[in-house]
Amino acid sequence: MEGESPRESASPPPVSLASFLSWAAELRITDFTTNSTVASSTSSCLGHSLTVADFPDSGGRGLAAARDLRTGELVLTVPKASLMTRDSLMEKDPKFASAVSRHPSLSSSQILAIGLLVEVGKGKRSYWYPYLLQLPRQYDILAGFGPFESKALQAEEAVWTAQKAASMAELHWRGATRLMEELTIKPRLRTFKAWLWAEATISSRTLHIPWDDAGCLCPVGDFFNYAAPGVDMYGLEGLQSCQNASSWQVNSLENKDHAEPFLLDARPYEAFSGRLTDGGYEENIAAYCFYAKKNYKKGDQVLLSYGTYTNLELLEHYGFLLDKNPNDKVFIPLGPDMSASDRWPADSCFIHHDGRPSFSMLCALRLWATPVNQRKNLARLVFSGSQLSPRNESTVMSCIASKCKSMLGNLPSRVDDDIVLLQAISDAQDLTSLLEVGKQLHPAVALELTDFLKSNCVLDEDIKGNWELRETVKRSLDIWRLAVQWRIGYKKILVDCISFCSQIVHRLSPSNTTVNNVEACSSCFGFSQNVT
Repeated sequence: MEGESPRESASPPPVSLASFLSWAAELRITDFTTNSTVASSTSSCLGHSLTVADFPDSGGRGLAAARDLRTGELVLTVPKASLMTRDSLMEKDPKFASAVSRHPSLSSSQILAIGLLVEVGKGKRSYWYPYLLQLPRQYDILAGFGPFESKALQAEEAVWTAQKAASMAELHWRGATRLMEELTIKPRLRTFKAWLWAEATISSRTLHIPWDDAGCLCPVGDFFNYAAPGVDMYGLEGLQSCQNASSWQVNSLENKDHAEPFLLDARPYEAFSGRLTDGGYEENIAAYCFYAKKNYKKGDQVLLSYGTYTNLELLEHYGFLLDKNPNDKVFIPLGPDMSASDRWPADSCFIHHDGRPSFSMLCALRLWATPVNQRKNLARLVFSGSQLSPRNESTVMSCIASKCKSMLGNLPSRVDDDIVLLQAISDAQDLTSLLEVGKQLHPAVALELTDFLKSNCVLDEDIKGNWELRETVKRSLDIWRLAVQWRIGYKKILVDCISFCSQIVHRLSPSNTTVNNVEACSSCFGFSQNVT
């Protein structure tokens, strides 16, 4: 199904699933919604409302509706005593609690990560052993990207985010090393690789709880796969309404000197970007409760919208991204000389997933493109979302399109080559086939392939021998594929924005009218680029 994705890159084998669900039932985790709370049988905590199922094309293992479910219906309850938190780990392990008390500088997340590694080291002696067997063996979050994979993201903001994530993970690990040594955790569980796994588990699987900012690990509750919450752009009734309104506005500006201006919804699009969730911890029953966000038929995958995230944020925190993410965006830096810049934070000026400029960026640019002596009088119209004039709107759209062209031009490869490369990576069975595709691509992409081989210490002799991919190389390929997939989406947003803005400029600038906006664009964004 569209808009769904897994919470992890690799799922554990289902051998222990039945015993895990039985263990969960003993902890009073249940999908029963009646007052009886728990089924008479404790052989499984699921079966009344939900069941574990495999969805190969939409997230892998997840939860399916065991019957028809109604919007707002309670579908799963996980008692507080069943949640793995910093506090619950210390309550069950006095030695761990005593050691933690001697390290007050550690954050809640660090303590939870150390506690998780302590439990893994206990093996079958751990209270949480059935749950630990269900956790993924590896994740693809940005902190695990190496130098090559980070560079493959190409866009400066993404490369910086990946590098920062890796640096912060190492910093957290170094800060936790002393406590892990005191606890005599096994050496293999004190490595940076093990720490990355623990941090990724917490980043991608914890749920919010009001008493601890580290969150909680929620057995069974973390089986839900993700669906991005939809957003009604500009508060209009769908994309078609927005397109119709834009066309009407162009006509009114061209043909009526005193036309009533079309007002976009005065609420910025960003107002809809709250952290939307389908569940939460409920103090009155001391349990985490999950609800059906919509009606589901029996067999449908039941999804969890645990927040509005861009694809870069999904990759950073959860290790996946969506082919079609209604919350994705590309941020556009505005020039330092913009007089209205203090009104609009930098993170409010961006391009939406479908190529449309954000409300804030349109307001900022429309006001900037207005003569200084008129800005105060026209500010109210600008902030209500009104277009001011054909010339003003054409200048704004030309500036945005030109900036997008410049951003694309600064990237090493073209989106068409990236698409071919992505397919080659996905289909790669050996290095020879991958190299053959690389010879047909843009030089920058061919060079990137060479860098991949070097970063994985692949020798020419291996390639000539049609060498099958080692597991470590396959792993690197998987992360590279995610990086290429992300940058394709990034570039498509810029391409779509250029198309959108160019159409508006064309409609506002008939053949007998010439509007020269190049100088204005250069001043606004701080670059020199001809608008074609």
